[in-house]
Amino acid sequence: MINRYLGMLPVAAIFFALSANADVALKDNSEILGKWQVTAESPKLDGEKKKVIVEWDFRNDGVLMSKATDVGGRTLEMNIPVQYRVEDGVIKKQVAPGREKFETCKVVEKNGSEMILKCPFLYYFLTKL
Repeated sequence: MINRYLGMLPVAAIFFALSANADVALKDNSEILGKWQVTAESPKLDGEKKKVIVEWDFRNDGVLMSKATDVGGRTLEMNIPVQYRVEDGVIKKQVAPGREKFETCKVVEKNGSEMILKCPFLYYFLTKL
């Protein structure tokens, strides 16, 4: 009986590991609307996180307003509007204002007021404001 349970442990561990890393499919933009504080970014989900001072405002009109604060630089605050849309369960946002190129960001985890996005080169850790 014990051997039977021990044999099922690896299968259960794999199941929980895969389900923990499953992406969250968004139905539409209503799940992300509003202001989010980007608290950190990292090239790896479980890697070292670089703290940032950035606020993202997902607006209903398809504009993502990014407000970055540079405490050490000459520009104290920079506001950058880019277009975004939720399509096929993921966020597609402009790489830069005025460019036609879009990048795809998947919601890796969304739990209450916390969300983790995986974009092509970075993971973003966000908290709803």
